Amino acid sequence: MTAERVNPPDLSPPTGFSHAVITTGSRVVYLAGQTALDTEGKIVGTTLPEQFERALTNLLTALRAAGGNPGDLARVTVYTTDVDDYRAHAPELGRIWRTSAGREYPAMAVIGVVRLWDTQALVELDGVAVLP
Repeated sequence: MTAERVNPPDLSPPTGFSHAVITTGSRVVYLAGQTALDTEGKIVGTTLPEQFERALTNLLTALRAAGGNPGDLARVTVYTTDVDDYRAHAPELGRIWRTSAGREYPAMAVIGVVRLWDTQALVELDGVAVLP
């Protein structure tokens, strides 16, 4: 896949995301929402950063199983039960992202929700990737 990240100077400088991503490739992978579930189906971690790291690991595991890598992500949506907590931890979440997925950011959105499927879940990530 080739991905062109588009961040026009007429918009605010992006931090931890790209405003738009133009992709070319032959396969599109739709990644289901991933929370901090372990292999036994139990939520692990009690803080947002702990759960974010596990949810991102789960998302990337699904992507790799489909033949992709983090650079193939075109879009990621983050759902959180506490936007203020997410903003407070943004620098740490950014470090977790860079360690796991690198510095090539997809188009992203963070959406506040009342709750997630698992009541203990604080964050969920889903995405779209374009593979070569």
